[in-house]
Amino acid sequence: MGIAEDFTTLEQMLADLVLRYEQYFSGLEKREPLPLRGEVEKAVRRYTGTPISNTMLKHKFATLVARLNTYREHWNRILRLMEEGKYSRDRFISDLHQRQRGSASPARSGADRLGPAGADSQVERVYREYCEARKSCNLPTDTISRDQIRAAIEKQKPAIKGKLGTDDLVFRVVVENGKPKIKAGLKK
Repeated sequence: MGIAEDFTTLEQMLADLVLRYEQYFSGLEKREPLPLRGEVEKAVRRYTGTPISNTMLKHKFATLVARLNTYREHWNRILRLMEEGKYSRDRFISDLHQRQRGSASPARSGADRLGPAGADSQVERVYREYCEARKSCNLPTDTISRDQIRAAIEKQKPAIKGKLGTDDLVFRVVVENGKPKIKAGLKK
């Protein structure tokens, strides 16, 4: 087996390792994938001191090593947070997906309409989701109030209504770059 094939195998092993760590951090895997991590690191050590004459292969190897080092720092940081008890598995995302699936039912979608009572229930739902998102990002929630969420939604409504041409909107919470944000979209 040549160097090119070894690097392709290493690339696949690294992708598998990243996936296994994501599963471990989300709670799907019960054990940290240390055996696979050891295999990947062993493959990297095998070529670390070896001179590679092909420029393309040298670049590919350097890229793989850099990716491994970046992921290793990330994994170690999360593992340290887990040991300190500061890491909460990202249940917010799964809860949000569960709620979105549940909101497709006719009984619940009526409560999310933008009538006076529907607006209040939507504000309450967005407030709960926003607080959960902040907790999952290890951000404080004691400074957030329902009135702030209501004001943020009311501030966005006219611009979005003008942009989309309708006021049949639903607001949701998303996490971007480690920060929760309130986004609006059309009701389905």
